[in-house]
Amino acid sequence: MDIEPIYIDENFVRSIYPSRKKDSHKGENGKVLVVGGNWLYHGAPYIASLAALICGVDLVYVAVPKPISNAIRSMNPNLIVIPLPDYKFTKGSAQRLIKIMPEVDAILIGNGMGKGIIDGLKKFLTETSVKKIVLDADALLPEVVNALSGSGKDFILTPHEGEFRRISNHVLSDKNFDEKVKVVMNFAKEKGATVLLKGPIDIITDSKELYLNSTGNAGMTVGGTGDALAGLVTCLFSKGIKAVEASAIGAYVNGSAGDLALKEKGLHFTATDVINYYPEIMKKFDRLV
Repeated sequence: MDIEPIYIDENFVRSIYPSRKKDSHKGENGKVLVVGGNWLYHGAPYIASLAALICGVDLVYVAVPKPISNAIRSMNPNLIVIPLPDYKFTKGSAQRLIKIMPEVDAILIGNGMGKGIIDGLKKFLTETSVKKIVLDADALLPEVVNALSGSGKDFILTPHEGEFRRISNHVLSDKNFDEKVKVVMNFAKEKGATVLLKGPIDIITDSKELYLNSTGNAGMTVGGTGDALAGLVTCLFSKGIKAVEASAIGAYVNGSAGDLALKEKGLHFTATDVINYYPEIMKKFDRLV
């Protein structure tokens, strides 16, 4: 590796994590919009939104197709739900959301969206004035990444290896870790993106900095933990932490919470269980000034 990696630990997180002003007002500690879901999937955007909320952002808006909006409303009154037309994220959905966009610091998009959404994604992401974008899950498409590349947006990609192959056309080596890191760093440089590649050891890079995270466990293959991670990263990103550091801290916290879940529940926990352990991990970094 040409760049010396930083292995993420508690001391690193403490050195980066921002303090909160004692006299801060609602909205000053981050406002997030999660865009996701389709007529079939309401769980993924809900989990991502819940993760952002528990992470400590002030306001979380979640924009989903109208048929699933009431389901999400009923699950948590702390979320501000924006119903969108159509059964998936179409150009019409994008146009409607652009017209009624709340003021937010960062956007997460892709969780539970399904297929047939490229046109809607490209329209929304190129026309929104919000600069901080996180792409996850179904939004991890080469056409969408290319639309953001060079757009002036500050964007984070959070793929697992299969999704990375889809957006980069690279098959990553399981035998040569240094080669895997090199491929990810080169892709981040080519696209002008921050990449959080999820795996047994998470690789986080913007091509100029490199972080490695080893928290987490095999129980986190349960559905939804990736959605939680994306929501967590978006929360941190919205607080003014730079993209690569927000991604690194998010990977560490999500994995550490998963390790607590494993300790308490064995291999019998869910994504929402992991989220419920966030405060246990994060409260040690809280500072009021």
